[in-house]
Amino acid sequence: MAEQKIIDTRLGKRPVDADKIIHFPHGLMGLEECREFTLLQIREGAPFLVLQSMDNPGLGLMVADPYSFLTDYVIRVGKAEQAILQSEGEEDLAVLVTVSIPPGSPQDTALSLTGPILINHKARVGLQILQSDVVPERVLLSECGKKAGAESARH
Repeated sequence: MAEQKIIDTRLGKRPVDADKIIHFPHGLMGLEECREFTLLQIREGAPFLVLQSMDNPGLGLMVADPYSFLTDYVIRVGKAEQAILQSEGEEDLAVLVTVSIPPGSPQDTALSLTGPILINHKARVGLQILQSDVVPERVLLSECGKKAGAESARH
């Protein structure tokens, strides 16, 4: 059985298996001092997860798989990033983007597309990669549903 650590998060006390901890050698943008994270499920079947800091249990970022909402999101991963991620190719990597929910305005929930977080679950390594030319930089979830509806209406 894997060694566990109990952390007290905003979602309550959660056990985390040692083999579920992801090391971010460069931290995350604005959080460079935090290097160890894990992914926590908010609730069964929800499209959102919390990227929970193991270094600071009060810090958790809501994230989502952008491909659950967007079909045409493209990111660039260079050779240096692939080396850090210990990746043979993009198929080894999970892609997540941060989700922002403005207080009191859940209808304005948005996906931030400029700083995707890539995770190699096998190597337990993660890296945030700035995408400087992504247009749009963020997408409202309410717009994603309309695009998906328009797509299915055409087919």
